[in-house]
Amino acid sequence: MKMGILYGMVARGQVVLAEFSATQTNASTVARQILEKMSQGKNNSNSSFSHDRYIFHVKRTDGLTVLCMADDASGRRIPFAFLEEIHQKFVKTYGRAIQSASGYAMNEEFSRVMSQQMEHFLTDPSADRLNRLKGEMSQVRSVMIDNIEKVLERGDRLVLLVEKTSTMQGNSLRFKKQSRRYKNAMWWSNCKITGSGTVI
Repeated sequence: MKMGILYGMVARGQVVLAEFSATQTNASTVARQILEKMSQGKNNSNSSFSHDRYIFHVKRTDGLTVLCMADDASGRRIPFAFLEEIHQKFVKTYGRAIQSASGYAMNEEFSRVMSQQMEHFLTDPSADRLNRLKGEMSQVRSVMIDNIEKVLERGDRLVLLVEKTSTMQGNSLRFKKQSRRYKNAMWWSNCKITGSGTVI
């Protein structure tokens, strides 16, 4: 048996508009009991209920209840991300028709959407926003490490360049001194030759 999200339902009040079950359980019966209990509760809320080894997660928004059953290992984040996705897709697909639809009016089409989303949240790690953010953070971290390594390499090259510049500066000063000495020596040599020629 697959683990993860195993059952999904969308209802308006106590009228079930669509549902899908990935496995044979009594999830549909338990879900209807939860709908009855929640009919007097707050309109916009998120709740979780434990039943046997499964957890039923419920999101109520603007008169629409989206419910799923998941194994305990799924935690809360992934099922509520699934419920948010289902809620958005349902409202986007059916709009105003939701307010007047009869029971199971959207079941044939939307049960396939729920099935696909269950599979998506089970197999695709990027479906979970936190995992996706962790992946993005990991990519950013590796890019930053690469950039830091490049900066360090550039810094090493700059140090080498500074050392070569200092060496060249020292060499140029020596060359300047030696050329001045040579110039002076040549000048004195010229003076001696010129001076010795006039004296004789």
